[in-house]
Amino acid sequence: MRIRIVDAFTDRPFAGNPAGVLLLGTDSPDSDDAFPDDSWLQQVAREVNLSETAFAHPLPAGGEADWALRWFTPATEVDMCGHATLATAHVLHTTGAATGTVRFAARCGVLSATAHEDGTITLDFPVSPLTPAHVPDGVAEALGAVPLSVLDTGEHIGDLLVELADEATVRGLEPDIPALAAHSKRGIITTAPAADPGSGYDFVSRCFFPNVGIDEDPVTGSAHTALAPFWSARLGRSELTGLQASARSGLVRTALRGDRVLLTGRAVTVIEGELYAKP
Repeated sequence: MRIRIVDAFTDRPFAGNPAGVLLLGTDSPDSDDAFPDDSWLQQVAREVNLSETAFAHPLPAGGEADWALRWFTPATEVDMCGHATLATAHVLHTTGAATGTVRFAARCGVLSATAHEDGTITLDFPVSPLTPAHVPDGVAEALGAVPLSVLDTGEHIGDLLVELADEATVRGLEPDIPALAAHSKRGIITTAPAADPGSGYDFVSRCFFPNVGIDEDPVTGSAHTALAPFWSARLGRSELTGLQASARSGLVRTALRGDRVLLTGRAVTVIEGELYAKP
């Protein structure tokens, strides 16, 4: 099997968020159940040791989706992942396995990815419902910063969205990662408005997901299904750009469309090789 590592939400290698991508069952396009055992998928993801590894197999023609898609962190399977979906779509298009819009059947529903002539790819994801929450005891101490507001992001991503005072506070966080694990299903999204409106982005974020084995995620597409409606309501615009201010960094363009959000970015294949440990 060919295995690839793709940097997503970036236009250059060694930035954005790297994801492993395996296309399975491409020699059996009529199969509707081509995933190997979960234990094998998890072992591969642990071996790849990136925030997510995506596994996809083709579905029979005529259905609601073209490919089945699953995502695993080194520790567990997750319901939704944006950057590994972008990486998978990039592989499908650059290898000629797909053109135009690709529909994926995933745990969180049917998702789509559309490739554009300029090299960008737009993901169509469900908006994460935001529910105001009380600031949990210990969150401020674990983050090392005082939240201005806290919202729950719903079942599929399971994070707390924590608004902080300013961009400098978000960039300067040095959180107690084990202490954060007690406060949400997956982890914590921290965010603040851009310090300079002319900087090319509208808001910043950093994401910490200790409950799925990720201390800090470099660029998180799924988090932007919550960040987009949050900042669109604050800034009064349906189309925004977010900067995830991790060490690798990356930009995500967002556009609200009712109960869906479009996430647009670029991706670059960095490594391609052969996986010998077959199921």
